[in-house]
Amino acid sequence: MIKNFIKTAFRSLLKNKGFTAINILGLALGLATCLLIVFYVIDELSYDRYNTKADRIYRVNMDMKYGGNVASYAITPPPLAATLASNFPEIEKTARLIHDQGVRIKKGNEYIQEEKVVYADSELFGVFTMPMIAGDPKTALTEPYTAVITESTAKRYFNTTDAVGKTLNLSTNANYKITGVIHDMPSQSHFKFDFFLSLAARDDAKSNEWSNFSYTTYILFKPGANRKQLEGKLTGMLKNNMGSNYSRLEKSGNYFHLNLTPLTDIHLLSNRQYELGANSSITYVYIFSAIALFVLLIACINFMNMSTARSANRAKEVGVRKVLGSSRKYLIAQFLSESILVTVAAAVVAVLAAWALLPLFNQVSGKELSITAQTLLWLFPSLLVIIVMVGVLAGSYPAFYLSAFQPISVLKGKISTGFKGGNFRNFLVVFQFAISIFLIIGTLVIYGQLNYIQHKDLGFDRNQVLVIKNIGVIENAKTFKQEVKQLAGVANASLSGFLPTGVVRAPDGVFRNKTPDPKNALFTEVWPIDEDYLNTMGMGIAKGRNFSNQLSTDSSAVIINETAARMLGFANNPLDKKIYRPTNVPNQPLKEYHVIGVVKDFNFSSLRDNISPVVMLLASDNGALSIKINAKNLPAFVAQVEHKWNSLSPNQHFEYSFMDEDFNATYRTEHRTGNLFLIFTTLAVVIACLGLFSLAAYAAEQRNKEIGIRKVLGASVSAIVGMLSKDFIKLVLISFAIAAPLAWLVMHKWLQGFAYRQNIQWWVVAAAGLGALAIAFVTISTQSFKAAVANPVESLKGE
Repeated sequence: MIKNFIKTAFRSLLKNKGFTAINILGLALGLATCLLIVFYVIDELSYDRYNTKADRIYRVNMDMKYGGNVASYAITPPPLAATLASNFPEIEKTARLIHDQGVRIKKGNEYIQEEKVVYADSELFGVFTMPMIAGDPKTALTEPYTAVITESTAKRYFNTTDAVGKTLNLSTNANYKITGVIHDMPSQSHFKFDFFLSLAARDDAKSNEWSNFSYTTYILFKPGANRKQLEGKLTGMLKNNMGSNYSRLEKSGNYFHLNLTPLTDIHLLSNRQYELGANSSITYVYIFSAIALFVLLIACINFMNMSTARSANRAKEVGVRKVLGSSRKYLIAQFLSESILVTVAAAVVAVLAAWALLPLFNQVSGKELSITAQTLLWLFPSLLVIIVMVGVLAGSYPAFYLSAFQPISVLKGKISTGFKGGNFRNFLVVFQFAISIFLIIGTLVIYGQLNYIQHKDLGFDRNQVLVIKNIGVIENAKTFKQEVKQLAGVANASLSGFLPTGVVRAPDGVFRNKTPDPKNALFTEVWPIDEDYLNTMGMGIAKGRNFSNQLSTDSSAVIINETAARMLGFANNPLDKKIYRPTNVPNQPLKEYHVIGVVKDFNFSSLRDNISPVVMLLASDNGALSIKINAKNLPAFVAQVEHKWNSLSPNQHFEYSFMDEDFNATYRTEHRTGNLFLIFTTLAVVIACLGLFSLAAYAAEQRNKEIGIRKVLGASVSAIVGMLSKDFIKLVLISFAIAAPLAWLVMHKWLQGFAYRQNIQWWVVAAAGLGALAIAFVTISTQSFKAAVANPVESLKGE
C-alpha cells in the first residue's frame, strides 16, 4: 500500500513539473535559511561548553557605585582568588587572568606586536579544559617567566609544535621559557589567547590591595556545591577585607558588590566593562530563532497555497477516485505522500544549498561554522523529524481540503465559490505578508541606526587619522613625532595611547577637596595627553584653553569634559576650580590640580552607553602616535612614516591602523546583524511572493469563465487585472496594519539599548508598506495579466 502511495505520488509530481519545481524551490529556500540560522544559534549557545567542568565554573564580577557612577565590571581585586580558595571549602580551585596591553615578542630579527597575550595562574589548566600537546599542565605556569603557547603560535614562531624548552624574547628584555603547548583555543570560547604567561613574576599578582580591581577571577565549585549560598557571602567577605574603607564607602551611599556569572552565560548574557573578549547578545539568538521559524512557516504556507491553487485540476481526479470506491483516509494518505516526497526533495536541496552557502554565511556573520561528523550526528535525525513535521504540516490542509470534495459537485464542475470563499487561505496570505513587512521594517530601522552611528557627530574627527601603535618601543618617541610632523601632508600629531576609538582606559577616583572621602569623589577616566591631542582629534574647547608646553604650571593643570564638569558641580564656572587625586606613592597626601579648560563631550565608548566623565592631564604617554593627515596618496604617506620608523627602530615591527576603521570595528556586530537581517528579509519576501504567485494563479483559474464572459462583453485588460488584484491588495493592507505596530514596538525596544539613537521615522514604516504593496502587485499582476489577455474562446468553448 505504501509503495503504491509513493509510486502514485511520484507520477503525479512528475506530471506537473512546473508546480513541483516551484514547491521544492520554496520549501528548499525556507529549509536552507532555517538550517543556516540553526547552525548560527547552536554555535552561539555552545560557547564555553567544550569545558568538561563548564557547569561548575563561574566568574566573579563586581558591581560598583562610586563617585556618582554606577558600573558593572568583569574584574576583581588580586587577593580575591586566594581568599576564596582558603575560606570556602565548597570551592575546588580558582584561577586568575589579567590582560594588559599587548607585548612585543622577537621573531627573527624584529619584534612583533602580539595582542592575544594574557598572564595566568598555574591553576588555569585545572579549571578549564585546555588539552596540552606537550608539557605538564600541573606545573606549566608555576615558575616565574614561564609560558604556554598555542599550537598555531608554536608553528608560527618555531615552525614546529615541539617548542617546550624554547624561549620567547620580549622587548622588555624579559625571557619566557615555554613549558607547554596547547591546542588552539576553540572558536566557542569567550577568551581567545595565543600566549599564557606566568603570573608568578608579576608584583601585582601578590598584592593584598582590595581596592585595586584588575584581575578576572574564576572559581571551580566542588560537585554539589550551593552557588547561591556562596554568592550571598561574597560581599560580606569583601567588607571584612576592606575594613574601614568599606565603612566609609557605605556611609557615603556607595558600594562594591561581588556576584557570580556561570561560565556558559558569559558570551550571551554578560556585557560588563573589561570583558576578556567581545561578547554577543541573547537578543540576537531570539531574533534569528524567530526568523528561522517564520521563514519555515512561510515556506509551509506556500506549499498549502500552491496545492490548493491546483485544486481545480485535481478535483475531477478526487471525484473519480471517490466514485470508484476510494475512501477519504486513502485520499488523505495519497496527498500526504506527495507532500512528504516534495519535502524530502526540498530537504536534500536545502542541505546542499546550506553546505554551499556556508562559507559566504561565515563571511557575513563573522563565524567559523563547518559541517563536521559531530554536526551530522544531530543534523540527520533533526532533518528526519523536520521532513515529517513539515510534510504533514504543509500537506495537511491540501489533503483534508481536496479529500473533502463531494463527487457529485466535483463532476458537475461546482468545486469552489471562488477566491473570496477561502477564508483560511486569506489568513495564510495575511500571516505571510505580516511577517515579511515586520522584517522589512526591522531591517530599515537597523540600517537607519547604523547610518546614524556612522554619521553622528561624536565630538571628535575620526577621519584621516593614522594611528601608529606601540610607540614606546622607540627610544625617543618625541623625536619620531617631530620628524613625522615635518612630513608633507601632516596637519598635526599627538602622542597618547588613550584614544576615543582605542581600548586603553584608566578609571580612577578624583576628589573635590583634599580629603579622600567617597562623598566628594568622582569615578572618572584619567587620560595622560600632550598639548597637540585636542587639535589632532578635532575636539572642541567649550570653556578655557588647551594645554601649553610653554607654561610650567600646566604640569598640575587638567582639562575636563562637560560631563565631568557637570558631575563635579563645576558646570557654571569650572575654570580654576581645584580637584585632587592620589599619587603613586603610598601614604602621601592627594595631589592638587586646577581646571584650565572644558572640552566638549565626545563619545569614546559604544553609543549604547552614555558619555562618561574624563579628566585629561598633561603627561607623557607613548602608547600610540595619532597623525592627522591631509595627504591624497595614503599608501605613499604610510610608506614615508614607515621609513621614519625603521630609521629610528629598525628591529621593531611597524603596525598602524586608521581611526575610522577602528571605530567601525566597534559596531561590527551590529553591521553583521544588519546584513543578516537584510538577507533573511529578502528570502522571506521572495518565498512570500511565491505564495502570492500561486494564489493569483488559483484565483485566475477559479474565475476563468467569468473572465472570458467579461472580455466578450467588452471588459478591458486593465479592468480585469484590477479586479483580480484588488482582493490580494486588501490582504496586504491588512498585513501592514497588523505588522506595522508590532514592528514599531519591537524595534523601539531594540533601540532602547543605545544611549544615542534616532527615533523610528514615519517614512520608514510607510516605505515598508509601500514596498510590500509594490512587490505584491507586481507578483499578482503577472498572473492577472496572463489571464486577462487569454483568448475567451478557450475558457468558454465547453459551455
